[in-house]
Amino acid sequence: MPKVLFFPFLQIPSGHHHVADCLKVQLEQMSDNFLCEKIEILSYGYGKVENYISSFYLQWIHKLPKLYSTIYRFSAFDGVRYNKRFYLYEVLFINVFKKLLKEKNPDVVVCTHALPSYMLARLKKLNLWSGPIINVYTDYFINNLWGIEEVDYHFVPSKKVKDQLVTQGVKAEHVFITGIPVHPLFTFKNDPIKAQPMLSALLSGGNMGAGSIVQLLNRLHPGGRIRYTVLCGKNEKLFQAIEELDNPLIQPLSYISSKQTMNRLYDETDFIITKPGGVTVSECLKKKIPIFVYDVLPGQEEQNLAFLKNERLAHHLDAWKTQDNIELEILAVMGNKKQDMIGAIHHYLTEIELDDPSAFITDILINN
Repeated sequence: MPKVLFFPFLQIPSGHHHVADCLKVQLEQMSDNFLCEKIEILSYGYGKVENYISSFYLQWIHKLPKLYSTIYRFSAFDGVRYNKRFYLYEVLFINVFKKLLKEKNPDVVVCTHALPSYMLARLKKLNLWSGPIINVYTDYFINNLWGIEEVDYHFVPSKKVKDQLVTQGVKAEHVFITGIPVHPLFTFKNDPIKAQPMLSALLSGGNMGAGSIVQLLNRLHPGGRIRYTVLCGKNEKLFQAIEELDNPLIQPLSYISSKQTMNRLYDETDFIITKPGGVTVSECLKKKIPIFVYDVLPGQEEQNLAFLKNERLAHHLDAWKTQDNIELEILAVMGNKKQDMIGAIHHYLTEIELDDPSAFITDILINN
């Protein structure tokens, strides 16, 4: 029975896990003969240590964001480095990966995070692994940690990233523009039928307690032209804080597990206000929903935002903390720039070369 291993990193709910879960489910639905397993390598190798590292990671981002941003740019993004080596990761993980690959003996490995990609590429370079490696990038850029040369296929978010890999020497026929993979339910947009001219907005980004949604809501001053639905995820404090606002134009929603329900919310919304996380943004691009970015976590999201702004795929509410009424800016953008944003999204979507990455992985499993 062909076996596929998916490698995100850390147990924190993130795009790495969402994309791995999405592809895993699609493969399992395509054939009962595939055995798919998702493994978080830090937990596999070091057990409960992962909990402490995840906690430290989150605390670092929230309490020292500028320091994290500086270190991230220096180590993972500034300047493409060829034949880079990360010796600490090799010391920590090379034997863990050797043990895992011997135990699981997968036919294909799919990396949705850079660290497993780097380690598997090193093993391949050392002739300790020979199977196919697929990188699935979950942000709109490539950081320096990703394995490149020894990776067989690359599923990239944009033409810009494909061009970068080709410049680095990767064969163009091994790179496929897929966007950031999302559940197939999010690929069809049904325009809502409105009984009244009021706009509908989704607010996202408060699931892990990060961001500044409550402060943002206090500066919106809803005037009756927009109804806001806030996705609180499992953040009960945020849910209660919004209920205490007692504003009929602002509705909190707790955690949504159903993809169908989330798809319906997308169909009913006119625009979204969010952070530039790769998966949420990708879902909205697939649905051709105008995107407003209100807050940015240091590191990956800063680079995502730079891409989105450069491609005119999102509007940055960069001055909201000093504005008295953010809704006026939103209404102005929706009135004057909406069609330009939709046009830019349409152009981005036309560059997609591979609509169904799971079908491609299936072909590899059958022909390997």
